[in-house]
Amino acid sequence: HLDQDDGENIIANSLHPGAIVTNLYRYTSIIDGIINVVGKLVMKNVQQGAATTCYVALHTQVKGIGGEYFVDSNIAKTSSQGRNTDLAKKLWDFSMDLIKDK
Repeated sequence: HLDQDDGENIIANSLHPGAIVTNLYRYTSIIDGIINVVGKLVMKNVQQGAATTCYVALHTQVKGIGGEYFVDSNIAKTSSQGRNTDLAKKLWDFSMDLIKDK
């Protein structure tokens, strides 16, 4: 943890905002346009998609919680890759290498 290494108070979580209807489909084919119209029935609007991000960043119930994965403003179980400690170490080492002092 960065906070343990450097004495900083850094907390990290990850989240999935969900499938969100945006205007990204405006330049795609007619098939994609049809999928977009149907998607509006089952996908989140932009405000709903932002809800989990805002919750994790700002809500007092999440204060001090780190290392979690959130979906729909709730802690969720990650995939098997997300729980793989070997992959986590490789990602950590790679990330630290990217930000190290040169």
